[in-house]
This record gives sequence, structure tokens and C-alpha cells, in this order.
Amino acid sequence: MDFSEYKLSLELRIDWSDLDMYQHVNNLTFIRFLQSGRVNFWEATGLGVLYEKTNRGPMLVSTHCDFKKSLQYPGKAIVKTKLAYLKNSSFGLDHLILNENNEICAEGRDVAVCYDFNTENTYAIPEDLREIMSRY
Repeated sequence: MDFSEYKLSLELRIDWSDLDMYQHVNNLTFIRFLQSGRVNFWEATGLGVLYEKTNRGPMLVSTHCDFKKSLQYPGKAIVKTKLAYLKNSSFGLDHLILNENNEICAEGRDVAVCYDFNTENTYAIPEDLREIMSRY
């Protein structure tokens, strides 16, 4: 499979503490891996810095994960992330979690809104931020 449309990639070490009673990576850990991919996107696009400076930034409203294949210890999880869509104030991220052999172990989708924590309302994504986010 060609992963070139996924502009962001993050390699994470699988720890023994990530395992469940079946000795493979627990489903909750997959959700944590999706979070790492999401934060990687926020850092790459400046959404994290925007929040620090203005108290306005992304808020996760939905996350979804389809499990395809087990991950094992020892090993690595590779999280690939791309922008799925941009709407007025919300956006979606698609994630793939791969093993060291580049086999898809999970597919995920996050939905986030741009949220103003000062006014406690969503806000329209500015054009300059849209351009940056669209690169990923």
C-alpha cells in the first residue's frame, strides 16, 4: 500500500506495560497511539502554539478506531496521520497504525473543533490556518 498521502509519521516503542492478558497491545493503547498522532498534527500545524498564545485551539469531539491486526511486544507502532477534511469550524484526521512490517494494524478517525476557551464557543477556522492544515 502507498502511504504517501499520510504526510505525518510517528514511530512509538511498544512497552511491556502496553500489553493485555492475551499478551498483545491493549485496545486502549491503540487509542493512546491515535492521540499521539493527533498531537503530532497539532504540533506540526501550530495548533498547540495557537492555544498557548490565545486560549483558542482544537478540542477533540470524537475518536474512532477499527482494529485490524494485533501488535506485539517487543516492537514498534508507526502512526501515520493526514487531514481527512476541513469544514467551517471542524476538521477530521485519519490515522493508520502500522507494525514494523508496514502492515495496517488499525485505522482511526478523529473529529475536532476549533474552540475558543475564552468564550466557550467554536470558531471558524481562519484562512491562514486552513492553508497550513491542508499541507498535511
